Amino acid sequence: MLAEARRALPPDGTLPGSLQYEQKPDGFRAIVFARADLVHVQSRQGSDLTPAFPDIAHAAAQVGEDLVLDGELVVPHEGRLHFGELQRRARHRGPKAVQTATERPAYLIVFDILEAAGTELIARPYRERRAKLEDLFARNVLTAPFTLCPATSDRATALDWLDPAWGTAGIEGVVVKGTEQAYHIGKRAWVKVRARTTAEAVIGAVTGATTSPSTLLLGRADASGRLRLIARTTPLPTAVRRDLRAHLRPAGPSHPWHGRRFSAGWGTRGELEFHPVHPEVVVEFLADTAVDDGRYRHPVRFLRIREDLTVDQLPLLGA
Repeated sequence: MLAEARRALPPDGTLPGSLQYEQKPDGFRAIVFARADLVHVQSRQGSDLTPAFPDIAHAAAQVGEDLVLDGELVVPHEGRLHFGELQRRARHRGPKAVQTATERPAYLIVFDILEAAGTELIARPYRERRAKLEDLFARNVLTAPFTLCPATSDRATALDWLDPAWGTAGIEGVVVKGTEQAYHIGKRAWVKVRARTTAEAVIGAVTGATTSPSTLLLGRADASGRLRLIARTTPLPTAVRRDLRAHLRPAGPSHPWHGRRFSAGWGTRGELEFHPVHPEVVVEFLADTAVDDGRYRHPVRFLRIREDLTVDQLPLLGA
């Protein structure tokens, strides 16, 4: 079951039953089969993650009841849920996977249960599935590395979870569910709202023509003074393209990104075609809190040109 992205928490009555809010951790979605005859960790796309996460598989094998759990794989590191460390763990197999499991243990933040003791639960309402899940943790049937996803029916608490400060701990936002909802496989019947914050950066390059840019590639200088790519915007509205045309100047071979190659998307191998511009125009953008090594994982939304700021006034990357 999937979630539809929205910019704000939905009003009461949007989903069947009353609304329940859950934290959305920054990790990999996974279904874990913890059965006597099957131990399997499956990604959202159906890939077998069992060899990459032997610690989770081992814990699933020790569960005393046959269960199928839905949750988010996470790896804590440096005081937060660290997506980069999770990605590194997912690449390893065999002895290396065992070693990294010891060095960087993973956890499954469980938010749903699809089967228990051979009984399929997907047709049951969310409130019953959640109660069953809470009971399993209360009876210590599920213990670390399984952990129960925080949930609340209090809207004020959910709004607090959308504070960007939670993003520094690895909580991306909130998933909203209806207490009477069944588990609809493959359907976007939940609602997800990401925590968002504003920031500034300099335009380092554009896709499309410099006279009518499609998207912006944004950068900040690091401690050594090197301009680093930190974000790419969503497609720009026509009015914004016209406005930016007067501010952008094509750059030549002296541009710090001349000859560089950037990925066309997070986790893809395709290369992005772009045109460097003089890094002199500072802009403000709206972004979610998924940031890895200073780079925003998801496209950001252009808000405005900050003519009151110069490039030298931008904070250094990592500062």
